[in-house]
Amino acid sequence: MALVLVDLGAVPTASVASVGTSLAQGGVEPPPGQPEFGKASPVALVVILALGLATVLLIVSMTRHLKKVPASFGPRPSESRPSESQPSAEDAGEPRG
Repeated sequence: MALVLVDLGAVPTASVASVGTSLAQGGVEPPPGQPEFGKASPVALVVILALGLATVLLIVSMTRHLKKVPASFGPRPSESRPSESQPSAEDAGEPRG
């Protein structure tokens, strides 16, 4: 398989910059004297505030749940497992009725 290189020549930088600039602007410029801000819909503000509120509520909920989690998942020191040598109350020979 032969490798073929194609000479594209020199690309003028002014035309590349103008294409990049026009793509970056992305819209029609406002008429002279008109403000360039304020084009966003008020719905966007409501969505952003709702996302912020949802985030705060999730953080509060997770904090409450994490407070319920024990420090370690091992057996508690006050709880001792009954060993096989010590009979439990069920095995003490009391009659079942």
